[in-house]
Parts: sequence; structure tokens; C-alpha cells
Amino acid sequence: MYKRTIKKEIKKLITQFPVVMITGPRQVGKSTLTYEFTKEGFSYVSLDDLNMRASAQADPLQFVKSYKLPLIIDEVQYEPQLFDVIQSIVNKQRLEKGEANGLFILTGSQENNLKKGIESMAGRVAVVHMYGLSLSEIYGNEELPFTPSLTRGNERLLNYKINKDEVFKMIVRGQYPELYRNPDINSENYYASYVQTYIERDVTEIINIKDKLKFQNFLRYIASLTGQELIVSQISRALNIKNETVNSWLSVLTETKIIYLLYPYNEMSLTKRIVKRPKIYFSDTGLAAYLARLNHAKNLAINKFAGAFFETFIVNEIMKSYTNNGKLFPGFYYRDNNQNEIDLVLVNQGQINLIEIKMGMSFNKSDAKVFGVLDNTKHSIGTHAIVCLTDKTYSIGQNIFVLPIQTI
Repeated sequence: MYKRTIKKEIKKLITQFPVVMITGPRQVGKSTLTYEFTKEGFSYVSLDDLNMRASAQADPLQFVKSYKLPLIIDEVQYEPQLFDVIQSIVNKQRLEKGEANGLFILTGSQENNLKKGIESMAGRVAVVHMYGLSLSEIYGNEELPFTPSLTRGNERLLNYKINKDEVFKMIVRGQYPELYRNPDINSENYYASYVQTYIERDVTEIINIKDKLKFQNFLRYIASLTGQELIVSQISRALNIKNETVNSWLSVLTETKIIYLLYPYNEMSLTKRIVKRPKIYFSDTGLAAYLARLNHAKNLAINKFAGAFFETFIVNEIMKSYTNNGKLFPGFYYRDNNQNEIDLVLVNQGQINLIEIKMGMSFNKSDAKVFGVLDNTKHSIGTHAIVCLTDKTYSIGQNIFVLPIQTI
């Protein structure tokens, strides 16, 4: 059993809000984590169970009343009317007792189906996002929001070592918890089943897809674009589908947290010269590698897509270091018309940290010269870093460090 960093955030939010909503892709461990709260007095029911779902749909009020509070409702998106019942119970307890914190934990994997219910409970619900295992969780380290630091880097280097071969094995295996609880599972079989279930259940419940094979081809093509700019017209031409269809299908992938978009960094003084398209990232590299037919570590490591998958892996780890601590991911990327690009711009409390992600091990100050394009930022300038495959930390300039992966 892996200790999930986000659990401490959920425990805190339970004391502050009547309802805590946990969203995230299928199979990232939402049910396993929430079930742990039954040891702390919560009742539990899952609407993945068709009998429970039918009962909730038949009489939502009676369904909730049949369980002792506090209550966990897993996959609540299957019966949206439950939100009205939950809101009524929360409002009543607030009137009668003055507060109603810690009454419900809800989970869901279809954000759009949850959105209306969440909005109706504004001020009563806290929303947290959950993804697959992080490196810190896998190796049992304390997980903190990432900022470049030599001190922190040197401390974390003492915990574990990870080389290029191991990194690419992890990239193609992915970070769904079941693959680590049961290391004998063949990851190709796991992802084949995952994709089939995802299309048959999540996708078809959101939109009507007439040609499931075409959608699966779309998934495979999008997987090959992870870490790259999103150009809808390019996808449309490559797959011979309309722009409207591409946008619709992309919205399904973002809604179900299969992908997320990283938007370009923007300051008023830079508006005329920055690229405005977002970049697309798969939230799990193993799923992307399977879909792109790059699910052998040695083959991927020498493939033209190696850099993009490595970048996706690192951006995901940095993203999870924030979301697992209940914070919004403050990440952007920078690219201008002069082909200057910075992989990750972290904007946090008025300060920016710039991150380049590279597959090498040895770098010098000239490798970080691109950071200079943001010297005139109106934010305060923090430390910057090249995150790479090095096995040690070192400085290559004032407040510019080379850091290994395990420092995240």
C-alpha cells in the first residue's frame, strides 16, 4: 500500500468543508484512498455497483438516508440528482447545528458531469485533483511543491538513485497504482483493458461516438503529440476529421483527465511575440506510450519521441508535487516567434522559476542562456534549473542549477 500525499490535504479539508470532492482519471486510486476513511467513521457506497446506482436513481433522498453520515459516495457522477440531496442535508445541518463540516466525501472521473453539482454547492465543497503515483509516493519520500533548490536537491539525492534505463522503464510502465501493487501485471494487457473500458464507459457516457475505431485512432495520434503544441488543424488533416470533432474529442480527454493543457506564459510586454497555442500532455506516460506503440523502454529511449515523453514525465511529476499538496499547478511554458522556448515557467506568489528539461547529464551556463528572455519580467526572479538525467546537483550560474530527477 502506497502512502498518498494528498490524503493529508483531504483530512484537512474535511474539517473545513461539508463536502470534499476528489476528481481524477480512472484507476488512479480514488476509491482505494477514500475507502481508508471508513476507518475514521465514514460509511461507503460506490455507484460503480449497478444495483447501488439503480437505487440512487430511483430515490436519491432515500438512498442517502439509508446510510449513516459521514458518507463516501464513489463515482457520484452516475446520479447527478444526489447533489441536490447532499446540498439539502448540508444546509439543514448548518441551520440546526451551526456547521456541517466533514459530512461527505465524493469521487468522480467525469468533470463535466460533476461541474453543475459542484457549482450548486459553492462555498460548501472543496475540490481536489488526484493523479497516478508520484515518484515521491513510490519511493516513500516527503512530497513538497517543487522549486529549484540545491539544498533540497542534495537532501533528496540521499534517498534513492534512478538512472536513464530505470526512468524509461517507468515512463513506459506508467504510474497507475495497480501496476505497482502487482508488479507481475503485464502493462500492455493492463492498458489494452483500460482503453477498452475507457471508450466503452467514460467516452460513450459523455458523447455519442459512432465510429469507436476512429476515436481510438484519434487517441493514438494524440498520444504521439504529448509534450508538443496543440494544433487542431494539423490533427484534423492527419485524421481526416472536422475541426469541430477534434475539439469535441479533446474536451472529452480533458474532462476525464487523460490529458491536460499547459498554456503559454503571458505578460503584457510579451504579448506581441509569444506563441499562443497550448501544449498537450498525457497525465500518464504509460498510457501514452501504449497508445503510441512505444511501450518498450529501450526502443522509446532511442526514438525521436524520447525527449517529448521524458518532458511529459518530468512536467507530470512537478505538476503532481503541487496538486498532491492541494495547490493549483502554477505552470506555463514559454515560446516566442524567435524560437526561444522554456519548457516550464512556474509562477508562484509573485515569483517565477524557469525550468528546462533535458535528457543529458552535463551542462554549462550556455545551455541556460534562454532563461535570459524573461529577465525583464515584472515578477521577482527566483531560482532556475535544468532538470535532467544527472546523478548530482551543481550550479552553472547565479541561481541556475542542474538537478537530477529525484530532486522533484
